[in-house]
Parts: sequence; C-alpha cells; structure tokens
Amino acid sequence: MLADWWQYDFLRYTLFSGILIGLICPLLGTFLIVRRLSMMADGLSHVTLSGVAAGMLVSKKVAFFSAVNPLFFGMLFAVVGSLFIERLRKVYKAYQDLAIPIILSTGLGLFTVLISVADGFNADLYSYLFGKIVTVSIEDLYALIGVAVVVLGTVFLIYKELFAVSFDEEFARVSGVARRSINLWFMVLVALTIAASMRIVGVLLISALITLPVAASLQIARSFRQTIFFAILFAEISVLSGLYFAYLFDWASGGTIVLMAVLIMLVVLAGKKLRAIMR
Repeated sequence: MLADWWQYDFLRYTLFSGILIGLICPLLGTFLIVRRLSMMADGLSHVTLSGVAAGMLVSKKVAFFSAVNPLFFGMLFAVVGSLFIERLRKVYKAYQDLAIPIILSTGLGLFTVLISVADGFNADLYSYLFGKIVTVSIEDLYALIGVAVVVLGTVFLIYKELFAVSFDEEFARVSGVARRSINLWFMVLVALTIAASMRIVGVLLISALITLPVAASLQIARSFRQTIFFAILFAEISVLSGLYFAYLFDWASGGTIVLMAVLIMLVVLAGKKLRAIMR
C-alpha cells in the first residue's frame, strides 16, 4: 500500500504537494486569524473558482488556450480579487469585514454564470471543488513549489513587519513600516496559496485547512511562534493522514483532510478540558 506512493507519478506529486500545502496554509492562516480575517480564504476561494471556470470556458472556446492549465486562470482571478478586497477595505474603513462577503458574492455569481455558459459541470471541475488525488499533475506541483518559495521567503525576510502589522497596524504605521505594501502583498500571497492548493484540498474546503489547524494550535500554544509551529504540525498530520485514507477508501481528498483537521482540533480541545478537570 505505502509502496504505491512511490510507484505512481501522480501519487508522488500529490504527496509532495500535500507536504507543501500543510506548510504554507497554516503559516498564512496564523497571520489571517490574528488580523481577524479568517473568512478571507472563503471570499478568495470563490473568486478562484470563477477563474477556474473561466479558464475551462476559454480553453473550450479558443483553441489557443486549450493547453493552458485552468489553475493559472484561477491564480489570476484570485490575485485580482485580493487587490479588490484590499481596495474595499480602504473604502469601508469602519466596516472592513464587509469587503469579504462582497467579493464572495461576486465570485459565486460569476462562477454560476460561467458554468451556465459552459453548459454545466464536468468531472475536472468537481476535482477543483472538492479535491481529488488522481488529478494532481506535475504542473500543479511546480506551481505550488513556486508559491511555497515565495511565501516562505516573504515570511523569512519580513517576519517582524508582518508581525507588527498583524497585531497593531497603527503602531506599525507610526514605526515606519510600509503597512499598505505589506497588506497588499500578503493578500496576494493568500490568493496564490488558495489557487495553488485547490487540486488537493478543493477550493470550497481550503479555508478549513487554513483556519482549523490554527484554531487547534491556539489552544495549547504559549507564543506566536509556537502557534505557527503547532499549526503547521497539525496541518501536516491532517494532510498526510487525509491523503492516505482518501486513497485507501477512494474518498474526496479535500473532505478527508478537513475531517482529519476537525478530529485533531476535537482531540486538542478534549485534552485541554481533561487536563483542566484533573487539576
């Protein structure tokens, strides 16, 4: 059974992609939750989905784009959506969270229209929605490697600035931190991560992997760095175990990964409650 993961190319692509996803999703998710923007992933995921639908429609209608992976259209739409969200946050300064449902509704509406134009769903689109192991290609892996390098490089280079902007944006501004540029670039990173991860986790479930491991980590971590560490650990366990069971029972990989993340969170909560009772 385990030998299959090294025997077949698509399983190796899935395994390596899953490890990268388990690394970068909770890393960015920790900063998102601290910023009170945990729903950001939901908004951008729907925009990304409309981009994938647009890519499939264009490749169907225009022969020139037939060889282009719809994932890249999803990335483009996600980046544009992230820029639009940041712009709306400036317009609605007193109601910044309003930007997320606006983008979510726009993305969902656009997706519905594009699907109706393209004459409905197909099997490939289903894999983008809920994740499927056998659909991960070498192109998807390369895209994810590129996104992971950019995300890890950004966090490594401007960790202090990201930390300052996430916890106290006004203090960061007074301290001379280029908060607008950092906010904008951070939104782009979240958008690219969502788009690159959709083949395994599914675009409708990716927000769960971004938030659930962090939610579990917050229950036991004593510092921000510990929160990141435990969130990544829980995410990797969720992804690897989820992929294993999805392959074993032929389940949707995204849903299985999310259920593993929920199970880990419940175990952490139960352990914390039990410890409190024993004390």
